[in-house]
Amino acid sequence: MAELSKFWHRVQLITGLVAAMLVLMALIFQPGITRKPLNQLQKIQQRGYIRILTLNNASTYYLDIDSPSGFEYQLARWFSESIGVEAGFVVVAQFADLYTELLFGTGDIAAAGLSDAESEFSRAVIYGPRYYEVKSQLLYRGGNVEKPGSLDDIGDKSIHIIRGTSHSRLLHKLKKQYPELIWTEVDDIATEELIEQVDNGTVDYIIANSHEIALQRRFFPELRIAFEPGEPRQLRWAFNHAEDDSLQKAIEDFFRQIEIDGRLEQLIHRHYSHVARFNYSDIQTFNHHLETRLPKYQHLFKQEAEKVNLDWRLLAAIGYQESLWNARAKSPTGVRGLMMLTQVTAKQMKVKNRLDAEQSIGGGARYFKTVHNRVPERILEPDRSWLALAAYNVGFGHVEDARKITKTRGGDPDKWIDVKENLPLLARKKWYKSTKYGYARGWEPVKYVENVRQYYEYLTGTEIKARRNSGELEQLIPREDLPIAPSL
Repeated sequence: MAELSKFWHRVQLITGLVAAMLVLMALIFQPGITRKPLNQLQKIQQRGYIRILTLNNASTYYLDIDSPSGFEYQLARWFSESIGVEAGFVVVAQFADLYTELLFGTGDIAAAGLSDAESEFSRAVIYGPRYYEVKSQLLYRGGNVEKPGSLDDIGDKSIHIIRGTSHSRLLHKLKKQYPELIWTEVDDIATEELIEQVDNGTVDYIIANSHEIALQRRFFPELRIAFEPGEPRQLRWAFNHAEDDSLQKAIEDFFRQIEIDGRLEQLIHRHYSHVARFNYSDIQTFNHHLETRLPKYQHLFKQEAEKVNLDWRLLAAIGYQESLWNARAKSPTGVRGLMMLTQVTAKQMKVKNRLDAEQSIGGGARYFKTVHNRVPERILEPDRSWLALAAYNVGFGHVEDARKITKTRGGDPDKWIDVKENLPLLARKKWYKSTKYGYARGWEPVKYVENVRQYYEYLTGTEIKARRNSGELEQLIPREDLPIAPSL
């Protein structure tokens, strides 16, 4: 009986399994019920990352001293977050290969400062919304060649451009008007290197995009812009045609959203606004002090910055803005020393001798950190540091007054780009009469912050360049594996 019972138990199990399989097959093959194929966006989301084709340069994607950075890098990171995936960056060796790699399917999106007037491949791809306007500029070095008024004045000298860019198409078009025009197209170097070659006299003229020139020209005070050939262009992302428009709609929705919420304007401001207004007449003075004065105090900036967990280059930039790194500096208003501390601030920071460089730098570091800690924690970097700098200059109370005015006028009190528009109102009775701390020369902290930002960016760029030249900082190079941000 036991054996018979086991037999019937097995029969029941087998019968149950067969019945379940039949039900499953019926559900799968039932007329009218089919599995809907994934669209382009869903395939990317299922994969878990989106592949971003880009270039390794200052305006797109580069390895900073601590982490990846760049305008296109940040845009791509935001977009990947908006669709719920990671951002994988595929670095292409040269501009001319971007479209080829995109068409071959190496990447999902090309984000590298493209416009829809780039090359013969432009019609083969789709472009997303415009996000930044640039101009073509002819660059030369003062003292090496005469400033040309037009392309007619170039003579037998050659213009260098990057192969595959819109500048190639522009010059072919202009050659009809200037038959003697000649140029050289290069594809083994980046725009930054071309700009450097203009400065050292290897190349007479180049044509490059205005934002690329702005980022580099601050390092080369003798470089000049002659004129701007052609019309302004709009930078856009490029991607391939597909059977559906899911990716295109996601990109369009993303750019619409960051334009509405102000993130796009904030990103442009962060990367380009301060360099565009750089006072080139001051670069030579800064370079001179960089070589003659900073070496005396650099170890002190690093030492004191480390004590308060601060970037030493930011502390050094503050010191330069305050005194041009002059430890004996004095002013008629009573501030003294390298960090130009007042008597009250020096006493608060336990600085006994303001003319002692180490004490002054230490006091300045502690005071800035104190102000920085007072800025609400919800405010993210770099806005938190820019607001702290303004408070370091004009006082925390006045900055709080300006933030309240900013909110009243419909701006974001947590964003420097909005607060700096309202700080000058502290000098107008209409506005300061209703504030807690009253009148202030509100335009001064705005200029102060922008100057410190410029010096900080200059110090950062100089250090990155030196470390790359020495081989200490690894260059980003094309590779077959896909680096997923942020774990590069």
